[in-house]
Amino acid sequence: MVAHEYAHGYAALRQGDTTAYELGRLTFNPLKHIDPFMTVLLPLMTWFSGGFIFGGAKPVPVDPRKYRNFRRGDIIVSLAGIATNLVLALLCAAMIVPLGLLGRAVPAAATSLAILQEMMRYGVMFNLVLAFFNLLPIPPLDGSHVAKYLLPPAWGLRYAQLGRFGFLIVLLFLTVGRRWLALWMSPAESLFAAANGLVTPFLLPSPIS
Repeated sequence: MVAHEYAHGYAALRQGDTTAYELGRLTFNPLKHIDPFMTVLLPLMTWFSGGFIFGGAKPVPVDPRKYRNFRRGDIIVSLAGIATNLVLALLCAAMIVPLGLLGRAVPAAATSLAILQEMMRYGVMFNLVLAFFNLLPIPPLDGSHVAKYLLPPAWGLRYAQLGRFGFLIVLLFLTVGRRWLALWMSPAESLFAAANGLVTPFLLPSPIS
């Protein structure tokens, strides 16, 4: 999530908006991205109430009025976080291969390297989930910043205004709309399965039961 938010801020800076930089949010320091409700309370509440964990980082502040090109800048900044998560998923998958080869070459380090491989597998899964979840066309999620430009201007404006209720709509998807959410997230599941299949020959025996 930190990389996702950093990517938004960096993309905004490249598009001419210095807001995130000036507020000290253009950093990989996780403490700067913690939101008391989204990062702490909401995950606890959702875990104890529904058996799943949902939360997020504090959104990086941006001012689209400062973009050199409003429409292009809005799309680029919105997709930057998603692109970052996809790249991180690819890097995590790729790291499993050298870790496996090193573990076979140095058996004494195999247990520790197997744990690192498991962390990389989780890295693939979490980043794919973050990428596809943020693609949901629900304002103010990132996907909505692209979807609104596919609508006539008047409709796009009203659609963006749904952001006031976006949090409630997301919670509905996570509860009563899980079937539709599962369908939307199925590409992430398929990509994870494909990546897992490719790296399976390089996996070391896991010490984690």
